[in-house]
Amino acid sequence: MDVFGYDLELDKVEKEIALNGHKKVIIQLPAGLKPKAKDIQIHLLEKYPDLKITFWAGNCFGACDTPDIKGFDLFVAFGHSTWKY
Repeated sequence: MDVFGYDLELDKVEKEIALNGHKKVIIQLPAGLKPKAKDIQIHLLEKYPDLKITFWAGNCFGACDTPDIKGFDLFVAFGHSTWKY
């Protein structure tokens, strides 16, 4: 999915969901991508209609600034650079 000229690589998120059966996902977006949260949600729900998606609405000041992810199966953080895990 291309948003504002960025490839969000949602195929990688879809693969992770499919491989591990995640049911509850929390997604963190930088401020510039927050307006596209609904598009991301629609895209993922088309493939996984039973998926519960929550978007972290708080501020994000880098990769080390993560929300409390208790109660979720998968944490997805979008940014402008590749995050090596």
